[in-house]
Amino acid sequence: MPDQSTRLARQPIHAGVTVGHAHLKVADLERSLAFYRDVLGFTVMQRMGTQAAFLSAGGYHHHLGLNTWESAGGSPPARGTTGLFHVAFLYPTRAALADALRRLIEAGVSLEGAADHGVSEALYLRDPDGNGVELYWDRPEANWPRQPDGTLAMFTHALDLEALLHVR
Repeated sequence: MPDQSTRLARQPIHAGVTVGHAHLKVADLERSLAFYRDVLGFTVMQRMGTQAAFLSAGGYHHHLGLNTWESAGGSPPARGTTGLFHVAFLYPTRAALADALRRLIEAGVSLEGAADHGVSEALYLRDPDGNGVELYWDRPEANWPRQPDGTLAMFTHALDLEALLHVR
């Protein structure tokens, strides 16, 4: 008879589950707000003094929490250590991702990468605390590349940023 962990592992997670929000430890709340609010355009939904803020796209209670509770004045984690690789923000359209790219350029924020994955197009960067950030949009599922057996055939090709900038 299989043990409970084996039995549970065979049950897939409910298809309606999504990532609700990310909560990041930051060194300087105002510096992080200047990035997430002023550059990316998130709205501050609530502040807890100088220690925490909760930000949203579209009025949800929060998609992103920022706090200094354990990290005020701290340093980014060293490379080669475990932790969050990046937080990813899904944009609803290619035009919305193009707008994000224009915001980054206007603010002088450098990209670490930009990729076409077949299923999505993504911009990769670091926030002021060195946290990885991905900004992306998904192509319609009907356009995702597939193997002959129907499984995904994702890839990583360079994203044409000039073409993206021309999307309105």
